[in-house]
Amino acid sequence: MTTAIRINPLTTETGQEDMKTALACQPDAILLPKVETVANLAAASAMLNRNGAPLRIRLWAMLETPAGIVNAAAIAGAYSQISAGGRLEALIVGVNDLRSATGVAPAPGRAYLVPWLMQVVLAARAYDVAVIDGVYNDFADNAGFETECTEARAMGFDGKMLIHPGQIDPANAHFSPSEAALAEARAIVEAFAKPGADGHNVIDLDGRMIERLHLEQAEALLAKARNSE
Repeated sequence: MTTAIRINPLTTETGQEDMKTALACQPDAILLPKVETVANLAAASAMLNRNGAPLRIRLWAMLETPAGIVNAAAIAGAYSQISAGGRLEALIVGVNDLRSATGVAPAPGRAYLVPWLMQVVLAARAYDVAVIDGVYNDFADNAGFETECTEARAMGFDGKMLIHPGQIDPANAHFSPSEAALAEARAIVEAFAKPGADGHNVIDLDGRMIERLHLEQAEALLAKARNSE
């Protein structure tokens, strides 16, 4: 289990004290709201370093303004490399504030938000950080929440922000690897481990063409499942 603490923006009166209080709790991550520029991450990272925070304490950047979405790739690229001292672990889309800032009305399927959501997914994948979808406000609408989880998973999100305990189990079910997916991943790994397969970039698995990129995906899925146990 990962523990993340949300603080107020460092530019606010309470942001600096929030950061110090959060660090005293030694969380796994600090969630920064309203991240719009690389400078926002630089300020947070510098404060962590000044306070002697170990590198294991990572940063989660919430993108919830037009500027944050436009700068998603720059934000993801600037502080994602741990080897270079980067702490960024995840991008999170703040859909409520984004709607408010742009005037996009709430609607099933989020058709007008999808281009921006995919822009953040692409930025996260380009720099190998996690990407988390925003909240579903109507916590009494279980069917609507599950539909949005299905859509978010299909878009490539790794998880979803939640606002009610009743959303935990459905979210875990949608974003955890299914038994069928795990079985297929094991079959791919086993197929490439067979004698003679190590020298091939493409193999036949039950009549399907399987490439080494599928092997990499299978290994990543199995690793994700092990880490969540």
